[in-house]
Amino acid sequence: MLVTLRHLLRYGVVALLLSAEAWTKAHGAEAPSWFTRALVGLEVGPTGAQFGQSDSNDVRYCARFDGRDIVRHCVAARGEYLVLWARDGDYAYYNSQLLPKAPGLGARDPLREALDEAGQHRLPIIAYCVVQQGGHYLKAHPEWEMRAADGQAIGRFCLNSGYRDAMKAIVAEQLAYGIDGFHIDMLDQGFGPPYGCWCDTCRREFEQEFSRPPPKGATWDEDWERMLEFRYRSSERFEQALAAHIKALNPRASVDFNYHGNPPFSFEVGQRPVQHAGNGDFVTGETGVWGFSALTVGLNAEFYRAAVPAQRVQVAMQRGVRMYHDQTTRPLNDIRWELLNLLAHGAFVTMVDKTGLDGWLDPVAYQRIGAAFGEVRAKHAQFGQAPVQDVGLYFSSRTRDWVGRDRPADYFAGFQGAHKAMVYEHIPWGVVLDENASLDSLRHFTVVLVPNAGIVSEREVALFRSYVEGGGKLIITGVSGCYDRRGRLQTHSALESLTGARFVRKLDSLDNWVRFPTTEVAAAGTAPSFTSDGRTVRPTARKTTSAEAFHLGISGDWPFLVKGPAVVLEPTSALPIGELLKPHRTTRQQEGKEGTDWPMSADTPVGPAILVNHIGQGTVLTFACSPDFAAASEHHLVEARRLLANAVRFLHPQPRVRITAPATVEAVVTDEPSRRTLRVHLLGYNAPPQTTPPKERPYVLPATIEDAPTFRVTIELERPPKHAGAFNKSTLVKRKGTRVEATVSDVHEVLQLCY
Repeated sequence: MLVTLRHLLRYGVVALLLSAEAWTKAHGAEAPSWFTRALVGLEVGPTGAQFGQSDSNDVRYCARFDGRDIVRHCVAARGEYLVLWARDGDYAYYNSQLLPKAPGLGARDPLREALDEAGQHRLPIIAYCVVQQGGHYLKAHPEWEMRAADGQAIGRFCLNSGYRDAMKAIVAEQLAYGIDGFHIDMLDQGFGPPYGCWCDTCRREFEQEFSRPPPKGATWDEDWERMLEFRYRSSERFEQALAAHIKALNPRASVDFNYHGNPPFSFEVGQRPVQHAGNGDFVTGETGVWGFSALTVGLNAEFYRAAVPAQRVQVAMQRGVRMYHDQTTRPLNDIRWELLNLLAHGAFVTMVDKTGLDGWLDPVAYQRIGAAFGEVRAKHAQFGQAPVQDVGLYFSSRTRDWVGRDRPADYFAGFQGAHKAMVYEHIPWGVVLDENASLDSLRHFTVVLVPNAGIVSEREVALFRSYVEGGGKLIITGVSGCYDRRGRLQTHSALESLTGARFVRKLDSLDNWVRFPTTEVAAAGTAPSFTSDGRTVRPTARKTTSAEAFHLGISGDWPFLVKGPAVVLEPTSALPIGELLKPHRTTRQQEGKEGTDWPMSADTPVGPAILVNHIGQGTVLTFACSPDFAAASEHHLVEARRLLANAVRFLHPQPRVRITAPATVEAVVTDEPSRRTLRVHLLGYNAPPQTTPPKERPYVLPATIEDAPTFRVTIELERPPKHAGAFNKSTLVKRKGTRVEATVSDVHEVLQLCY
């Protein structure tokens, strides 16, 4: 039976809860919360009811979903906490007075079973509780449903409706069981059009906040800016109200919200990267090849860390080979690679297990999870140290919203391609977010890379200038700074005072090319300059930086594709290097009879490819092209990626650690000053080639990792280490002065270098 908050009070459930004052008096000061020390845990929940309303008469569903059995499996697998499903969009998995119960449970109460069993093992139990999901509860309460601008229902709960109080009652009911905390999922406002919410409550609250009615849809003007702000505030208020309610009832109960502020999510979800990351006790997100790609496993963890640097980061991964809701089991090495990658990047990890329709637990899955978790427990001391990061990847949420708009992937490509280049080239990196960027956060990095941040505010320009004048190194790519605050292309760039070049125009092509003339490389003390029409002018006496530094590994006098946005720049104080070439266009293309999606060959130069400008004690290096976008594109030439790596090494020629390894190996460097120890985590990705599926060409998922790879790595240090060793006894390590060489035969290795 579905009941209201008034009914809940009548049933007396709230009376079972301790007030904050009573709880503190009863318990006093206790040990640190479970999440301050945990590294690995499990989330276990049923499947079958997640993609729409299930049949409430199907008593097979969850018939074997047993809380005691789940706890025993978690303990046997060496899990340090258990996130147990308590509520999804259709059912409760406990004896609820508010929500319908899963039909196969009968009189059983899996949440009570789990808590009783967990008490014998001192295992924290976290309740998984869904906010969104269009199931039975939404059908029963249409008055709380989100509305599109045209008034049509869109299958989501409005976060400003009476549903907020209903959620408070639901979490209070679960909290009365004595759980240790909540993982609250699905706080989105949708993952695409139609956008909400224009219900009567939202219209009224919008007018109260902004003294005007809401816009009639996504108008991408001043009114839409207000609507975006309203949506962000709605999500924030909902999270904060729920967290405050939980803490008022039990201050020791942990609260975390599944976070959707990172790529590939955008404005439609209703979350900004920083604004919605810190409303719980720690930041929780998810990863996996199914939705984020194998490459962005570590990027997700670092993105969350940057959003709220003071909090711990939790990342969820799944045991299935494709997605959460298949009951398949990945090879052990595939599980190990993702798990250990996340831990190397400073996260703690929740492994998601979706049970069979009846609640059956797969024994092979738990054997493999147990083996992986056992390895983590053995390596516990190798995780959690401070990261060593040379390059900060700058993310602009304003550009995401107003340049990316309904196609945010066009902006994400630059950010993700910059990350890909750093990983493949083994350059230690981190993330900087526009919302909380400060001079101190920029100075954490020797180099800050701004990949195609189309919108750059006056505050950001001043921040970048202070960073550079103090000795910082800034890399700017593509159309950075070329759009106004609402995503309209400008006639100038906001970054011209930093780049030392005048913005002439944006090319209307993505298939743009770069060349380094051999005459330029050979020129003694001179480099080419360009006028606004692309004509080359060679100065007679102007000091230059050799172009050789930028095309290491790239043939001279050879045009190569750098797919992505490009701009024509005219140098003022900056030194130009290389040539940017526009693409040819066929007669049919010029007549509009043929598309331009497929790259054409290089035509004539239109301006410099790179500009170097010295300001104060620092340097600004500007790419007129987008090697970052290119690295993430379908035409990801190695040379485009190397452009970025060469630029970083030109600006930062003597890093603390320099790593040479195959591109299939990711390296994560951490420092433990108290022990004077650097750690280099090496993660070998080894998957066989794939065929292209008949549908969704050229969409291809990478294979699972079956075999542990063997690879060699060389590490150059500033000074000879006092000791160099490896965690695995099978790893061969040699020291040669400042150089350490290792041969590794595993998915994960940790080299320990004492200084």
